[in-house]
Amino acid sequence: MANPKPCLPNSFRFNSTLCACNPGYFKNSTSNSCTLFQASAKEWVVNSGVDYSITFPATIFSFDSIKKFTQSQAVFLEATLVMLLSWLAFCFFVRFGKLGDGTTAWFRIRWWISRLDISFATRHWLDDQKVVMKRKTELGGTFSVASWILFIGLFATLLYQIISKRTVEVHNLRATNAPDLLSFVNDMEFNITTISSMSCSHLRGLGTLVTGTPGFIDYRVFPLSVFGKYSCQNTSLGPTITLKCNNCRIIQDNLYISWQFVDLPNDPATAVGFQFNLTAKNHADSKHVSFVSGTLKNGSNRDDRPITFRGADVNILKFHLFPRVYRNFHDLRLVQPLFHEFIPGSSFLESRQLQSSLQSSRDGLINTTLYVNYLSAYIVEIDNQNILEPGKNFSS
Repeated sequence: MANPKPCLPNSFRFNSTLCACNPGYFKNSTSNSCTLFQASAKEWVVNSGVDYSITFPATIFSFDSIKKFTQSQAVFLEATLVMLLSWLAFCFFVRFGKLGDGTTAWFRIRWWISRLDISFATRHWLDDQKVVMKRKTELGGTFSVASWILFIGLFATLLYQIISKRTVEVHNLRATNAPDLLSFVNDMEFNITTISSMSCSHLRGLGTLVTGTPGFIDYRVFPLSVFGKYSCQNTSLGPTITLKCNNCRIIQDNLYISWQFVDLPNDPATAVGFQFNLTAKNHADSKHVSFVSGTLKNGSNRDDRPITFRGADVNILKFHLFPRVYRNFHDLRLVQPLFHEFIPGSSFLESRQLQSSLQSSRDGLINTTLYVNYLSAYIVEIDNQNILEPGKNFSS
């Protein structure tokens, strides 16, 4: 009998002829190697969907303080910069014009530029009848006007900042009723990737939606198609479960969606982490998109050791949905998804334990549940309030 093919580095053998990656490693089909899965807190991103600042090209503007300005302040600065560069470019190209006998348009333009000199060669105001040909006087007019453009632009920006400080963004909580919740019509999308070497052929059990609280009278079971469309796609990191709900009106407080990945012949079900991305946008306004995304590695294990998920105990991903009304954005109604908690299921830290599990059909699955809690008791209302005139609100 021929010797079995040797296993890849960072892997071990089970069932005499099969190979599996060590805990925390998954087989990378591109490089054909066992790759250590690593996750960082920097990969977590939360966005409200409403951006109050303007983005500057990082290659041109490196000062972070300008990024904190409001959009109107940024417009002041950009307009100042455009006017300043336009004026300097104009004065530069005027230098190439023909002077002739002193009656050409180019000569008159350069003469008037020299008349604008209020900082350098100022005696021309006393000898105004004399033809001024001095280069430093013409440059003086150029830089005098440039100084005034820069001063007025920066002063306008500072003045707007002082005026804008009269208003603050106020968040109010208001108790809701059914009509309030029905007014939130959002397009929502849930993407959960099980980071592994598995494919969608391992997927089982996706297709059921559970609402309410188990054991209580509001507990209900529905086909998942009632919520929206669902699918599975193979990616380089593993199978991705996608749930899409257009014109979504979520009334129930608790939603549960479960699925499993099971062993296939010579292809066991293992995973090293989860990656998620939840987005929501108002159906009538696709400009603003709120989302939360991140990567989950090993749940509550504080030692950050590499881990592999496998077994009957369920992995629970908990999310909260906050309904928000932006009064200062024409009553924009947007649901804000937030990640709340990850409760890890069955997992293994040691290669010997994982090897034993792979040789047992009892542990041949990965249970996953997406738990969504819609915080429908209150609505967050966001508005601008004038702090110098109590009781007076205005929309930006």
